[in-house]
Amino acid sequence: MIETLLIIDFGSQYTQLIARRIRELNIYCEIHPYNKLPNKVEGLKGVILSGSPFSTKATDAPMIELSKYRSKTPVLGVCYGAQLMALTSGGDVQQSEIREYGRANLSYIDPKSALMQDIPLQSQVWMSHADTILSIPDNFSVIASTSNVKVASYKIENEETYGIQFHPEVYHSTDGMTLLKNFAVGICQCEQNWSPDSFVESSIRDLQKQLGNDKVILGLSGGVDSSVAALLLHKAIGKNLHCIFVDNGLLRKNEFNQVLESYKNLGLNVKGVDASAEFISNLSGISDPEAKRKAIGKTFIDVFDREAHQIEDVNWLAQGTIYPDIIESISVKGPSATIKSHHNVGGLPDYMKLKVVEPLKLLFKDEVRRVGKALKLPSNILNRHPFPGPGLGIRILGDITVDKVKLLQEVDHVYIENLKEAGWYDKIWQAGAVLLPIQSVGVMGDERTYEKVVALRAVTSTDGMTADWVHIPYEILAKISNDIINKVPGVNRVVYDISSKPPSTIEWE
Repeated sequence: MIETLLIIDFGSQYTQLIARRIRELNIYCEIHPYNKLPNKVEGLKGVILSGSPFSTKATDAPMIELSKYRSKTPVLGVCYGAQLMALTSGGDVQQSEIREYGRANLSYIDPKSALMQDIPLQSQVWMSHADTILSIPDNFSVIASTSNVKVASYKIENEETYGIQFHPEVYHSTDGMTLLKNFAVGICQCEQNWSPDSFVESSIRDLQKQLGNDKVILGLSGGVDSSVAALLLHKAIGKNLHCIFVDNGLLRKNEFNQVLESYKNLGLNVKGVDASAEFISNLSGISDPEAKRKAIGKTFIDVFDREAHQIEDVNWLAQGTIYPDIIESISVKGPSATIKSHHNVGGLPDYMKLKVVEPLKLLFKDEVRRVGKALKLPSNILNRHPFPGPGLGIRILGDITVDKVKLLQEVDHVYIENLKEAGWYDKIWQAGAVLLPIQSVGVMGDERTYEKVVALRAVTSTDGMTADWVHIPYEILAKISNDIINKVPGVNRVVYDISSKPPSTIEWE
């Protein structure tokens, strides 16, 4: 039976980061919103209560019945979670002048505390709270303080229940991983056996049990997620997996043929479908980003459904859904209004009448890559930069034409090949070019030009939730710009995007 740490989400921006840190300890955990908690969690070893943008004193503050967990399993309250336990136990939580944001240092640590083992005095922690625990009940004891906040951490007597008013999951809490390990391994007694190899082994076994001799279809994209999902399913059900790779006319240069060639060596049953003319036709005259996504999504479903009907007795549709997709679709405030329409959670039309299987729905993006490595996925697929589902359709700002697609394919090809030649491709999480809906005056030879402007984007990230722009050396950027302008007719200006996420997004549309 799998061991599980339950993370109860009260809406904090850091909740996923808690889960990622626990997974880094090779311990399995799940996030569930406070208002959609499961009746039972398999192998429950402990509970972590997340932070929240809410105040515990607000009329609409998130609440749960804590007695369901306290005294029955170890509990760690982080920020809001700590304040909630203190308040509901009779403590005093208020907005006050005694509050902290940003870096702080622990000026007192209880050396006997199991939670605080191996954390030194003056350890830096990251605070982010307007409310503060001003007093605690008699059966609570302070186990850590800062110079400004006495109750930086507490323990409840006769329970393995703890609260901390700082965020151990963030990078700026220098001993945060030690604290989380103390809780998960030392207090909860979790075994550190959640690994790519164990995931592969258990997933194949579970997929065989779930699918039996049924046939499954999967839409391949050439990216890491769908490729890893395909390999897992292939190992579980072999030739009963039917993969379809659709060319939507919005792929990178030569990508359709290159990807099909890569899959040949993996033993996968793959059919390539060139539907580029159909996609481009259905995008004619559409400029709105969301309208483009919907047109691309609808066309894909039409093409995919048409191809699926050529395979007899199919029962299942496989999707490369990963854990951040699942979390966002069941967020504290309900499905996020910002989820894009090409999101693959719940995107199956009713008329296809297929059940859905999602082999990667428990994994974060970096975990998918580790599983892919364990499955011996070729490096040219494993290390490929992420590519948006709508492809170049959302990297061409404005309406889509064949000429614009060809131009951006050439620009992107020159950009990526230069990054590879300079040894920078594998240092970057995602890179791509954007065709802007403007023209720029230029001079080539003795003639004035009035041609296209392209923007280059390159970011570092782990899972795309946050990202920072890459400081590519000027001399490499200069060569890339020069090559694009000289080799791609119709472009006379290249700019480089130096925006982080947040506040910007990785893609422009």
